[in-house]
Amino acid sequence: MRWVDAAQVLGISDRQLRRLRLSYQVNSIDGLRDMRLGKVPKNRISEETARRVMELYRTTYAGFNVRHFWEELVAEHGIKVGYSWTKNLLLAVGYVERQRKRKQYRRRRERKPMRGMMIHLDGSKHRWFKSADNGMQDMLVFLDDATGEILAGRFVPEESTRTVLELLRELISEQGTFGALYTDRASHFVYTPKAGEGPDRSKKTQVERILDDLGIELICAFSPQARGRSERLWRTLQGRLPQELAKHGITDYDSANHYLQTRFIRKFNKRFAIVPAIEGESAFLPLAGVDAQTIFALRYHRVVGNDHVIRFQNQHLQLPKIKGICPLAQRTVDLRLTLDGTLHVLLGKRRIQSFDSHFNLDDPMLEAA
Repeated sequence: MRWVDAAQVLGISDRQLRRLRLSYQVNSIDGLRDMRLGKVPKNRISEETARRVMELYRTTYAGFNVRHFWEELVAEHGIKVGYSWTKNLLLAVGYVERQRKRKQYRRRRERKPMRGMMIHLDGSKHRWFKSADNGMQDMLVFLDDATGEILAGRFVPEESTRTVLELLRELISEQGTFGALYTDRASHFVYTPKAGEGPDRSKKTQVERILDDLGIELICAFSPQARGRSERLWRTLQGRLPQELAKHGITDYDSANHYLQTRFIRKFNKRFAIVPAIEGESAFLPLAGVDAQTIFALRYHRVVGNDHVIRFQNQHLQLPKIKGICPLAQRTVDLRLTLDGTLHVLLGKRRIQSFDSHFNLDDPMLEAA
């Protein structure tokens, strides 16, 4: 029989068959036995270590995904075991379930070459921590496209124009303005007159107007699949962050945001952020020469009555008679409602009056001009 035919019958390569024949000629039948059988491998992990790993997962890290748990074993407990060994152990004892592989359905978009060229903004409603009302919370995240690092994040009761602008102001005050903002088509980003159709970009939302003033382009995705980078981010965050918050006994927004901003984001970026194609350069520009308070404000128009009164949020606001300009009656004025609830009345660029009544920024009627 030829070497190739004999190897095919045995289900091995012809090269392996030649090795077996040579070993048989030297050691007879003993040469065909696997000499590893019955011997304990030198690098075998002890049963004591395995029991400790299982106990840690059951008592301290229950609910962690396997990779997150394995990273904590190495970093926090100094247990140097392999990821595959850890995964196989947890699968064998039934602590985790084998998951199906997701189908690849979209071509991967290349990252921007430099920091600050494109920033992803997305929110996810999830039970991030166990609260007193046992409800879910929204989490907002700004993600840099070039590096994959989280630039800013916050837990909020509900994603809205106000919460988005508060986090945007925080990001720009720390990093500066950037090239483009990539979001979904939520109503506080773009106006969509009919469900299922494209947005009407001629009618500006509050967020669009502020981005225009800042020189930031707004790009809206038409499907979750188009925002695959941020969708993958949420799978990672939901597989790690709730477990860490539960581990530290966090049950309120203030503590959760403090942990997120002081510990988790730094650890996440160290683990997952990558080096951009153009290293050492940035497209962020400092915000200078503008009044940030009036930039980050909701904008409205009102016509002044004959008695110099305007109506806003069911309140009648008396404006003073200004010397040196034409009477305000029947003139259109601009209103700027800042994020702290202060209302400024402007005629052109001149501020006429300010009202510190702390208006409600969460009023749905304030979304429209």
